[in-house]
Amino acid sequence: MSYLGLRKIKSLYFAYNEVADALNITSDSARVLCSRYAAKDILVRIKRNVYALRERWEYLDETDIMRIANIILVPSYISLTTALSYYGCTTQIQQNYIESICVSKTINRNIDRVEFNYTKVSKQYYFDFNKLNGVFIASPEKAFIDALYLTSLGRYSLDFSALEISKLDVEKLGGLIAGYPEKTKKLWRKHAPA
Repeated sequence: MSYLGLRKIKSLYFAYNEVADALNITSDSARVLCSRYAAKDILVRIKRNVYALRERWEYLDETDIMRIANIILVPSYISLTTALSYYGCTTQIQQNYIESICVSKTINRNIDRVEFNYTKVSKQYYFDFNKLNGVFIASPEKAFIDALYLTSLGRYSLDFSALEISKLDVEKLGGLIAGYPEKTKKLWRKHAPA
């Protein structure tokens, strides 16, 4: 009976209060129920007080998974090869691996065969992202600059051979990179189109 009530929750993910409302139970009872259902693999625990129905998790599309990435660590935005792939600016396709930029801490979270990777950057480099289809994601140029910057620091490995730089706005790239360290600019000059 409880499970059928949970299916009435239409959102991709939900918290205890939504379970309590859907099942007409207390918040404490909802917390216990979510914990038990996660242990029985009926629910997927995304983070504390955030769950998804297993039956929906199995059919998430790329955009849904990126929305979930945004809520695992707040604030964060999708970037690097994940964003470049989303925009069609790289031939690399990542399966069940989502990369984000954040300002709090570098962490990896593996949730039911999907790896969520968060790389911390200084607040001065946390900019130029938008909300598209409910997902906070870097512009194509900023995703490239993020990858370039982290590669120049030895914290990332950007596959330059897979990039389609011609799909990026070179003028915008020049403007974005102005505030980055010299070694990032040097790496850009090395790979910039002639």
